Amino acid sequence: MRHAIIIAAALLIAAPFGAQAQQKQPAQKGPPPPAPARPYTPIAVKLPGPFKDPSFEAFRKQLGEVAAKKDRAGLARLVVAQGFFWDGEKGDQADKKKSGIDNLSAAIGLAGKEPVGWDMLQGYAQDPTAGEYPGKQGVICGPADPELDEKQLEEVSKATGADPGEFVYPLDTSVEVRSAPRANAPVIEKLGTVLIRIMPDPKQAAPASPNEVPLVRVVTPSGKVGYISADVLSALGNDQLCYVKDAGGWKISGYVGAGPGPQ
Repeated sequence: MRHAIIIAAALLIAAPFGAQAQQKQPAQKGPPPPAPARPYTPIAVKLPGPFKDPSFEAFRKQLGEVAAKKDRAGLARLVVAQGFFWDGEKGDQADKKKSGIDNLSAAIGLAGKEPVGWDMLQGYAQDPTAGEYPGKQGVICGPADPELDEKQLEEVSKATGADPGEFVYPLDTSVEVRSAPRANAPVIEKLGTVLIRIMPDPKQAAPASPNEVPLVRVVTPSGKVGYISADVLSALGNDQLCYVKDAGGWKISGYVGAGPGPQ
């Protein structure tokens, strides 16, 4: 499920900003409180469409099957042998002396006690969207980014006091906002394809089981505070898996993002 790879960022969206605040104010304990809930101008979002190539769809199915089995040998056949790139925080972090599968493993975490990379791969395999990657001819990366007015986002961020990173977008054309963090709580509002502000709730209890989809606290454009299921939301600027098509078919050729960190 795609929410497994996208919503961790949404639930912990305030963490980086809290760390910066702690550096400026050493005496402060924990991250600063979020900006108060207030109405904001709706920002329309154009959702990306699927990448139209039947062979790519077949490749994604194969990738999903390999990831579900945690089949490293099978995955290696789906990754370029050489030339893998990893565009991280410090430029290309790929080790050119290592194979593509070794670099992919390091980028998304396929080893260690909790190899989250396999779940990430299943999420990428289920996402049909992809777009051209600037500067690399023939390379596409997914999930594709939505289209929106970034200047308008900056203006809304200033008006609300919220960081731009607190805004996410829905994966569907209609999402339900509930009054409490329960799947059966009353619906208080329905939203279309507009940016939605995440408002982390440190007191919110974690899901009762790993298979339960969490609900995320949000502030709607009307200023209402409610909860939306995490599996219908996506953070802006997601990490991306990249692909290239050669004579032998599609291959994973790179990764864009910081990765899950040390395992």
